[in-house]
Amino acid sequence: MNANLVFKYFPNLSEIQQNQVIKLAELYMDWNQKINVVSRKDIDELYLRHVVHSLGIAKIQRFKVDASVLDVGTGGGFPGVPLAILYPEVRFTLVDSIGKKIKVVDEVVAGLGLENVTTINDRVEAVKGQFDFIVSRAVAAMPTFVHWVKGKVKKESLHERRNGILYLKGGDLGEELKGYRTAETFDLNDYFEEDFFETKKLVYLPMKYKG
Repeated sequence: MNANLVFKYFPNLSEIQQNQVIKLAELYMDWNQKINVVSRKDIDELYLRHVVHSLGIAKIQRFKVDASVLDVGTGGGFPGVPLAILYPEVRFTLVDSIGKKIKVVDEVVAGLGLENVTTINDRVEAVKGQFDFIVSRAVAAMPTFVHWVKGKVKKESLHERRNGILYLKGGDLGEELKGYRTAETFDLNDYFEEDFFETKKLVYLPMKYKG
């Protein structure tokens, strides 16, 4: 595992951020032995398969100061924790229905000293409030996901891109997205050169409002 992969694509990190990226692997290695949230194969390639993959969102959408982002089905803290390191002045809410996963996220967040992360152990439908963007990594088919997060996106946009969903997915998404004419798909291999990203994509779906 080598944090330099992160620094290669995000060269302007502060010293604090660089140290957090390095410490991230130590914390996950330690906690994953106690509570398994990342597969053994993936933990050996944590920076490639989890950290840089999560940060693919930042290649397409840069978050502004005081933006709010909801990470649905965060699991062990992805994509929320890497994004929270990259954007210390953005507020992240990480939600997962599985308590042991949120426990690991809490420990990692505390170990990194991240003060811009809130965690919730519940179903996303129970989460109160609205957010600028909702992020996730392939926790459900898009129609299901859209149903889960209905009403949780703010109407007023801080960013040039309209508020909505930023969803990391892989493979052929044609069938899944055919009902969403406004969806945009970005190939992550346009931003990262490693073979892992050959089939990885980011889907942006702006949320529409009536009235």
